[in-house]
Formats: sequence, C-alpha cells, structure tokens
Amino acid sequence: MRFILSVLCMCTLISAVAAPEVAHAQAVEAIPSTEDLQLRSTQVRYLERLDLLVFEQQVDGSIGATLPQPVGQLDGAPVLAYVFPTTLSPEDVGFSATDGTVALAVTSHPDFDDTPLWDENSDRNYDNDGRTWHTHWVVLVPDERVPGGLKVKEYVPETDSVVLPPTNPGMPMFLDSPGFSVVTQEDWLRVMIPAQRVSHNTDFTFDGVTAYMEVNTSDDSRPLLGVYAVYSIASGDLSLPFAVDK
Repeated sequence: MRFILSVLCMCTLISAVAAPEVAHAQAVEAIPSTEDLQLRSTQVRYLERLDLLVFEQQVDGSIGATLPQPVGQLDGAPVLAYVFPTTLSPEDVGFSATDGTVALAVTSHPDFDDTPLWDENSDRNYDNDGRTWHTHWVVLVPDERVPGGLKVKEYVPETDSVVLPPTNPGMPMFLDSPGFSVVTQEDWLRVMIPAQRVSHNTDFTFDGVTAYMEVNTSDDSRPLLGVYAVYSIASGDLSLPFAVDK
C-alpha cells in the first residue's frame, strides 16, 4: 500500500467519494451512488477450524441491488465493484512479483464474461455470468488519467515476462478469476476463501471500497480498466488499517 500512497494524492479518491460525477471529466458517466454502495462496515474473519477466510462488507442499503446496465459491447462496458484492497503480496495469490496493491474485487459487468471456468448463475452455461456477482484478484496501481486515480495493472504479452494464476481469463492485466463463493444477503456481502488460496497468509491488513470501473479498448489516453468513481471507503483514507479477526 505504501507504493500507492507515495504516488497517489488521496484527495483524488476523497473527492470521488463526495462526488462520483467527477467521472464526466473523462467523458465517462458513472453509475449514480446509492445506499447499496455506501459501506457501513468491512471485516475479514479467519475460521481456524475450517482454515477459511471470510471477507465481509455491510452496506446501508441492499447488497448488490444496484447493478450496471449493459452497453452491448466490451469497449465502454461498465463494471461495478465491492473491493477489498489488502497488504497481501502478488505472489500470495499466484501472480509474479510486481509493484502494486493486491485487491479482492467482487464485480458485476453484464457485457462480458471473464470467468470461463465457473458457472456462477448455475444455468450450465459458462459464458453468460458477467452480471452475476463474482470474484477477481487484481493488482491496482495509480493512474492519474482517470478520476478515481487507479487502474488494474496492465502488461504487454509480447515483451513482459509475467506469471498469472492458471485461472486467469486471458486479458493482458494482473487479473485472476479464482471462482470463490459469493453470498449476498440483505445488507451483507460475504466471500469464502480457503487460506491455502492466499498461501496461508492470515496476517494481512485490508480496507473496503465500492467503485465504478470501465473497460476501454479504443482510447490510448486511458487505461484498459480504470477506476472512474469511488463511492465509499471504509477507513475514509484508504490506509488499510483493518486486521484479520481470528
């Protein structure tokens, strides 16, 4: 996290929390904020008898009730996310060593399916689950070209030597589709992760964020997947102050 804080001025994110419409600065219209995107609490619990981590967020409204509407193509596709930035290392979740902040992102994006190994809506079709809330590991880095000040870190397949988990969806980013179980119930979001899937690291710290992201495949002046609005930050300053409850 020190990497991001040393590069990114926090006023960018704080202003985004207060006014998501700042995203218009990049000709991108974010989803308006609702109570469904306002965090009341966030926590991660470690259940030793099950060797299981439970990532949780509670909101003021109904978890997952606000959803992005499809635009009919990948370019400009909206992505809504409940995010847990962490101090886990990229290697803990299967990436090669790299700068940036590892985050668990629970996302919905109706225009594409990037979890080819998983059938989240249980209809026996593995290609139509983008709208259903599902999990990703991502590495976030600063990018001042977008109002939220962050993007998912990209790489050039032809020249960069990187390692991604075998469950990655094949996009040129530090992005994985691990297939963890997501439970949305009233105002609670819960994600169950076996500790083995984070190299048994249960001593990390974390934060909670809700954000609007968007895919860009046509404009070289913007990232492939950037953050355009931040609706809520559990800590208020993205300092990752919360410890795993054991």
